[in-house]
Amino acid sequence: MTEAYVIGAGQTPFGAFPDESYRSLFQRAYESALESTDGTIDSDAVDEAVIGTLGVGGRQLGLSGPAVTEHVGLEGVPCTRVENACAAGGYAVRQAVQAVRSGMADLVVAGGFEVMTDMSGDLTKYWLGVSGETEWERLTGTTFAGVYAQMASAYMDRYGVDTEPFSRVAVKNHANGAKNPNAHLGFTCSLEDAEGGAPVADPLNLYHCCPTSDGAAVALVASEEFLEDYDGERIRVAGVGASSDPVGLADRDTYTGIPASERAAETAYEMAGIGPDDVDFAEVHDCFAIAEVLAYEDLGFCERGEAPSLLENGTTDLDGDLPVNPSGGLKSKGHPIGATGTGQVAEVFKQLTGNAGDRQLDDPQRGLTHNVGGSGGAAVVHVFERVMAE
Repeated sequence: MTEAYVIGAGQTPFGAFPDESYRSLFQRAYESALESTDGTIDSDAVDEAVIGTLGVGGRQLGLSGPAVTEHVGLEGVPCTRVENACAAGGYAVRQAVQAVRSGMADLVVAGGFEVMTDMSGDLTKYWLGVSGETEWERLTGTTFAGVYAQMASAYMDRYGVDTEPFSRVAVKNHANGAKNPNAHLGFTCSLEDAEGGAPVADPLNLYHCCPTSDGAAVALVASEEFLEDYDGERIRVAGVGASSDPVGLADRDTYTGIPASERAAETAYEMAGIGPDDVDFAEVHDCFAIAEVLAYEDLGFCERGEAPSLLENGTTDLDGDLPVNPSGGLKSKGHPIGATGTGQVAEVFKQLTGNAGDRQLDDPQRGLTHNVGGSGGAAVVHVFERVMAE
């Protein structure tokens, strides 16, 4: 099979934009992705599109993919809408890679979008909850935060830690997000601030939870054949892994890990011919701070129970040995559900091509993205490698 490359990526700022629609946000992200190719790619070159969105608020639940691609001028281009809860964007990228590697397409638009800030708090909780297990979680009153709070409580009990590791995630990601002009919550916070946040679902407080955001992001995935006539920057998709698990937390074997993430990472590493020690940086799914703690262990960055030490030692800081979430992550950058996974790819593209501004890492060669749906019912991991343009 042919190799797949990301040759451009872009996103909107993430935040609250009452004057924008889902179509206008997607258009901004799509145009940003085209601009990242120095204007050398236009819509006529696109063979296919894959769009991730949950459909929060019920807007255009059917045919939401063509609704945005036709709006930006991709007339007649086959388009598939992907829904896998918060992992919709990551799975859109995976489907784009599959289309390229199969030989069915040479250039695929992988995009995602969501509008989440134009409704009441109760409606927001409802739409976040639709990705939970309906009978035993949603209908019994469990919220999305409540599910992750159970995971946090189990982790604290098993490894004898308090909430400080979760607060360190918030401090780190806000520090990174403050350097990202696209971040929804682009401000710093202290450990004292993060420890003293208002309770949301015990033991999680406000600083341990990501915001709900509006936004869109797009990645352009191309084949080797396409690159024969393209001399712009590109990064190689070295490995892809995905997995699923029971939607309900109670049906899983563990509360202190996300097995789908672990399996997806193992598959991606095997495809890329690497191990976790070969990753230079990662964008991981930190919808709640406990999710980032679990990701360190699920992705093999440390042994079980050792994630708090990585945070305390600064290993995952921007200047650490393994920076995690240089964009600010979901916690600071924001979480427009369908755009989160494609937004992670946009950050990796910027980092590996040296265009990440004030948060640019020192000569990274390999980056990883990790996108989770719900509390772990689906997960997808990509490994990307830097390639020098010829």
